[in-house]
Amino acid sequence: MSTRKYELVYVVSPDSTDEQVTALHDQIQAIVTRFNATIEKTEPWGRRKLAYEIGHHKEGNYVLEVIHGSGELMKEIDRRLKVIDEVIRHIVVRVDEEQSVAERARTRRTTTTARRRVARGLPPTRQEGEGRRGGEDEGRDDDRFDEAGV
Repeated sequence: MSTRKYELVYVVSPDSTDEQVTALHDQIQAIVTRFNATIEKTEPWGRRKLAYEIGHHKEGNYVLEVIHGSGELMKEIDRRLKVIDEVIRHIVVRVDEEQSVAERARTRRTTTTARRRVARGLPPTRQEGEGRRGGEDEGRDDDRFDEAGV
């Protein structure tokens, strides 16, 4: 199964002590270890005001965990956090998905540019000295007028 990068942010009740927050982190660490995954970093953001009142809580202790693991691991962590009373809210975000979307867009743009250049009788990639001269635009690999579709 592929390893992906996830960010887990959970908000713990402000009534919880530091020991309880540490114990919760240890529970998550145990689950991650059992699934042969790793926690890249843990950032306790501390006590912050909530955007809106949840239950009777106006504040909460925020914790960020960056985890490299499988989807099954995140399902298990999600399931466990739902039943822990100390956790007010939590969210899991797959971070590498954004990177892969950007990579696909970059690849699509490059292939479209190459195809259009070939259709105009040019080589598929820009040659040295071709295009704009000087300035900060030198060395950029985009043809702005190619995407216009005119």
